[in-house]
Amino acid sequence: MFKKSIITIMVFIFTIVSFSMAFASEGPDGNKRKGKYTYRKVYKACAATGEVESKTPKMSPADKTMKQWKEIFKNKKFDEFGCKGNWAELSDKDILDIYSYFYHHAADSPTPAKCQ
Repeated sequence: MFKKSIITIMVFIFTIVSFSMAFASEGPDGNKRKGKYTYRKVYKACAATGEVESKTPKMSPADKTMKQWKEIFKNKKFDEFGCKGNWAELSDKDILDIYSYFYHHAADSPTPAKCQ
């Protein structure tokens, strides 16, 4: 009886971990860490030129769901971020990295994040 309980618990834990790993591997394959850094760098450049009022980024990954971020980055509608010139200068790789950061830390992700 004891062995059956342990095996059942182990199977349950394995199943949860498997689903979590599969869920985490979905979405863009850019560098999330670099995306966070690049986003903040772009935002600081905007603040330095006076295009934004606050030093804190306007948009945070947790402001939208993964589906919403996918639509924004798929259609390249970066108007909500402001600083159109700065976004236009970003390489496709930088945009993919930022997208990865926002997607993997969206409101409905396992690890939502807010910019501070």
